[in-house]
Amino acid sequence: MTDLHTSGAATGTGDRSRPRFALPALCATQITSWGIVYYAFPVLNPQITTATRWPAGVTTAAFSAALLVSALTGIRVGRIIDRHGPRTVMTAGSVLGVLSILMVAAAPNLPVFAAGWMLAGGAMAATFYQPAFAALTRWFAPNHVRALTIVTLAGGLASTVFAPATAALADHLSWRATYAVLALVLALVTIPAHALALKGPWPVAPPAPAHAEGGARAVGRSRPFLMLACALTLSAFSVYAVVVALVPLLLERGFTTAEAAWALGLGGAGQTLGRTLYATLARRTGVTGRTTTLLGLGGITTAALALVPGPCVLLVALSVAAGMVRGNLTLLQATAITDRWGTTHYGHVSGLLAAPATAASALAPFAGAVLAPPLGGYPHLFTLLALVSALAALVAVATTSPHTAPNETATNLHATAE
Repeated sequence: MTDLHTSGAATGTGDRSRPRFALPALCATQITSWGIVYYAFPVLNPQITTATRWPAGVTTAAFSAALLVSALTGIRVGRIIDRHGPRTVMTAGSVLGVLSILMVAAAPNLPVFAAGWMLAGGAMAATFYQPAFAALTRWFAPNHVRALTIVTLAGGLASTVFAPATAALADHLSWRATYAVLALVLALVTIPAHALALKGPWPVAPPAPAHAEGGARAVGRSRPFLMLACALTLSAFSVYAVVVALVPLLLERGFTTAEAAWALGLGGAGQTLGRTLYATLARRTGVTGRTTTLLGLGGITTAALALVPGPCVLLVALSVAAGMVRGNLTLLQATAITDRWGTTHYGHVSGLLAAPATAASALAPFAGAVLAPPLGGYPHLFTLLALVSALAALVAVATTSPHTAPNETATNLHATAE
């Protein structure tokens, strides 16, 4: 079967009720929002602490607080999108993002700086992956995996584009002026894109499957959901701790800063490569098997980084492999709800699922830095993180609802190709 609906699944041009430019607009806004609100901070933080004499630990804690606010706010954002669609909330989030970055740039002291990041947490919840996933899942279902893959491929370029661009601006401007320029870019790209490109009618939610008729709260209290949230939270903690600790691990083993930076950067490229493979994986695996396999592979790549001392080329290859797993995990979380409970309450349930994982990702860098010295160094930390991922994979075995189709995502992808 090849009709307009299915042939346009990847481009957004097939279904006339779907906004024609929703997918390209969300690709652009994901690159810009992640690049400015998230990735600019680690580039600018050394300059911030040098210029202001604020402790690096305190400025980083303010940024982490933004992620915690995002985790909590995301639940409410998901409920709003389920009922009213993404246009208003994502446009408001863009405005809030611009105001929060300007507040950070102008902050005369640490309390105002921290308050700016707290506002930025609300902007993250309203503009990052979760609301975009909710929009694409409703508009593109049942062929949403392709759209989700495309937007995450674009989002994966955020650090590639904005980390060097931020560094280049900071070479010529103060950190405050750099953030002001970035806020202008954020305003010019994301506010009109969300306001104009997401104007299409919001489709009526399909009927909930029998096992999800109790609504989002009932799903959130079910054993499969709680096990899934636990598994993804453990995995997020391990994954984000590994990303932040990779450079210290390599430096501890005697590699140069440049070599460590290459390993980290190419690991990011691995994420993009991994996301291109998710559709194939989805066609060949069931829901639980896919979840368990990816979480287990996260543990295997982390254990390999813990055990392999070199050479640098081999460690870079392992970093790329770990990045490929991370890329697939993003899409795994994006499709976990629809695979098990359908699309009816996707925004709300997705917010519930993402909240603990986002909180874990915010705390992981601090926990890794604190744990490494008493454990005897970063190789031992990576061994512990590998065990955490292994535990996540074991928990994932219990994430299948008794009513879940054996491979819903694969079935949807199959239907698209027919």
